[in-house]
Amino acid sequence: MFTILLMIILVVLVVVFCYFFIGRAPVSEKIVWGVNFSQMQAESLKLDWKETYLAMMGDLGVKNIKLLTQWDWVEGKRDDYYFDDIDWQIKQAELHNVKLIYVVGMKTGRWPECHLPEWTDNLSKQEQQYALLKYIKEVVVRYKDSKAIIAWQAENEPFFNFGQCPWYDKDFLVKEVALIKSIDATRPVIISDSGEQSLWFDAAKVGDIVSSTMYRKLWFGNQYGIGFYGSFPIPPVFYYRKAQLIKYLFNKPVICGELQAEPWAYRLFVDVSLQEQEKTMNLTQFKENIEYAKKTGLGESYLWGTEWWYWLKQTKNKPEIWNEARTLFKK
Repeated sequence: MFTILLMIILVVLVVVFCYFFIGRAPVSEKIVWGVNFSQMQAESLKLDWKETYLAMMGDLGVKNIKLLTQWDWVEGKRDDYYFDDIDWQIKQAELHNVKLIYVVGMKTGRWPECHLPEWTDNLSKQEQQYALLKYIKEVVVRYKDSKAIIAWQAENEPFFNFGQCPWYDKDFLVKEVALIKSIDATRPVIISDSGEQSLWFDAAKVGDIVSSTMYRKLWFGNQYGIGFYGSFPIPPVFYYRKAQLIKYLFNKPVICGELQAEPWAYRLFVDVSLQEQEKTMNLTQFKENIEYAKKTGLGESYLWGTEWWYWLKQTKNKPEIWNEARTLFKK
């Protein structure tokens, strides 16, 4: 009996391995390319964030942006909302005919991932969630009539325990999505998940669109330099087959919302040398990641790292990646 059970398990493992790791996906040539943009990230690199934003749309020719916004920047004081900067970003997108995915919530990307205002520190989890829903309502009501916004994204990788976050709550995510839909029933809600460490089933159950991350070369280790640089041993077909499962089981589309195009070092890349940064991202790696994304068969990809390209160009006299990106977006 034990031998039969072991054989069944081995057969299942072989089948699963072959499904996810053997074969090729149809190569996507007509991909919708976009970028992620974070005002916080631009400012942390000591860039003029408005100049950076306009250069993306004007010089690069970007027509699709996933806009990362922060709760603590908007509501630094309770019930006192500062929307001027986001108003400007959305207005410029409208003027340039750029399509936006608006990321809203507590965990919206860029370290420390969760961006709660300081005034929430002494609140209970329930009180924080009540305040967060109120903030989300303010955002969606304010921007639901913008012609630039094509989708909302509720949180960023809400099922992936990464970052400095006070809690993770699947049931609350459902409430966030329901609130967004109750205010704006016309636009889809995207839920993102780890491309390498998830099957995306939870994301597909909650969202209208599943968004995957896609990281190729990064640091495996701690912040003290103990570890190594390496790549996930994942072929492009891995993403395609998972996307096919989501399509078959949930009838939901899958996009790549976060394609690595900046360094991932043992510390935040702004705290390491340029030489260290280039161990995980340089012009060659940038091109390889673009080709890899094409081979996944996904039809829409948003590159992560635009602010870094501009920083290289403006402060390090290294415009090579920026120029390569321009070629990509203006094809």
